[in-house]
Amino acid sequence: MTDQHAELDAALERVIEAARGHLAAVKAAEGRIDDDDVWQAYVTLNNASYEYDELLLDAFGEVTPWDVESIDPDEADERFGVGLGGVDGNEPEDPHPAVVSVRQRRDYRVPSVAALVRVAEAARRSGLPEDEEEAEPVETVGEAVLELLQAGDGSLGALDIPELEPLDGVVMVSEVAAPLDLESYSEDDAAGPFAPAAEDRLVGRLDEHPFMPLDDEVEQTS
Repeated sequence: MTDQHAELDAALERVIEAARGHLAAVKAAEGRIDDDDVWQAYVTLNNASYEYDELLLDAFGEVTPWDVESIDPDEADERFGVGLGGVDGNEPEDPHPAVVSVRQRRDYRVPSVAALVRVAEAARRSGLPEDEEEAEPVETVGEAVLELLQAGDGSLGALDIPELEPLDGVVMVSEVAAPLDLESYSEDDAAGPFAPAAEDRLVGRLDEHPFMPLDDEVEQTS
């Protein structure tokens, strides 16, 4: 056996060992995201595979199915922010802690109050437990919209229905000093949770306009 062949065999053994190490780290992590041990095992397996592929190409002109490039562990840690656990496995303190606030407002026109209430009552009935036979009636437009939001897990997408005609809206993104503390506002305080603090910094706003058909499209459909 030539020295080149011995080197190739040793490189293959490193691939096998690295693959086993990677599998062991994945099992131990149990689905944790950005686990340091998994990342280090991944880099080891990647680089062992790359080395074996290069040696195989040099020795026999053959390649493996592994399309990998060598990874510098130090550069990768700095770029992706993983594998940088502190002493004794403790994460280093983030030198730039930040909280971002997204405030959104969207207005709607109600073409038919009766139609909106019917849709909201249907949503309320569908959410009833099996042991309840009759739902309380929806009495106001605001109650109807709130019912639809609750049925849609709070997403504004739940209001994309024919019974509501979207008007202008706005989204504002701010960097804030502290996260929202709901306990500090009463339930009937409509402005407090949305009012920016003096130290908050507005990054920008996005204006939303409803889609309006072009004049020629209106003519074609009329």
